[in-house]
Amino acid sequence: MRSALIVYGGWEGHDPEECASIYRRWLHEDGFSVRTATETSAFADPSIHELSLIIPIYTMSKIAKEEVENLTKAVQSGVGLAGHHGGMSDAFRDAVDYQFMVGGQWVAHPGNIIDYTVDVAKPDDPIMAGIKSFPYTSEQYYMHVDPSIEVLATTTFTGEHADWIDGVVMPVAWKRQHGKGRVFHMTLGHSAKEFENANMATILRRGMNWAARDEQ
Repeated sequence: MRSALIVYGGWEGHDPEECASIYRRWLHEDGFSVRTATETSAFADPSIHELSLIIPIYTMSKIAKEEVENLTKAVQSGVGLAGHHGGMSDAFRDAVDYQFMVGGQWVAHPGNIIDYTVDVAKPDDPIMAGIKSFPYTSEQYYMHVDPSIEVLATTTFTGEHADWIDGVVMPVAWKRQHGKGRVFHMTLGHSAKEFENANMATILRRGMNWAARDEQ
């Protein structure tokens, strides 16, 4: 049986507990054994190297050196990493090793909650199969991203809220390798209610399953 760890906490504005509950349900339905933790000390546990998947939901906050070292080594050895929005790509702002692993870091969301479009960049990828471009209402994340990521979906900024970024095409969902581990991230999901969007939920659920390594 594949095994997963969800570590949630940090800034409450991203509904970490509610999102963790949704992930836990998905994982159980998809045949995982699941454990959860609410402290970053869970990342320092040597047993995480035996997992199939780790899901961080921990916006901002701090992570100790030994915690991030053990986490990144676990992923490099083959453990998958997946997550969404600021719970993954705006976590641990001072931990560059963590950001290197994720493949991107949030820096702005001009206009805050706005209407925008999510465009499919790789319709032939199994994670995006059957998904068409769709309207979305949330924070439109402006990211600093690693050029090595494999972009699955994008959004284009209009310049309405920051005219100097008019026409910028920004990754919304991507996958990558970090050592032997697979990493999936999606920037949608400011609130737990957004998981009710069928396109968002489908992409995220497929992405977490893709990232998870097979049973050990």
